[in-house]
Amino acid sequence: WDSAEITPEAASILDSAITAYADCDSVPIMLAGYTDRSGSVQYNMGLSERRNSSVRSYLTARSIPDAAITSEAFGESNPRVPTADGVRELQNRRVEISYGPGSGM
Repeated sequence: WDSAEITPEAASILDSAITAYADCDSVPIMLAGYTDRSGSVQYNMGLSERRNSSVRSYLTARSIPDAAITSEAFGESNPRVPTADGVRELQNRRVEISYGPGSGM
């Protein structure tokens, strides 16, 4: 909650994404950052941007070219689990990664 740090569990998932990317012949990557509905809309937009930035840093530190990555912050919109405003929901705090034709760029 209220964090953009890469957890050990997230690092494991990102490592799998890096391995999958290596099989894709340098295609574009799109990061989509989200938050839960606790906090203000403005704060959550910034937090989702910080989450994207953390994931981008993790990926580029492991040989993914920065130029291949685009990102968009969605804040509390498009929740994975619908909740009322102000509700903390772990599954809504995420960065989704898509890659391949039509992703980013």
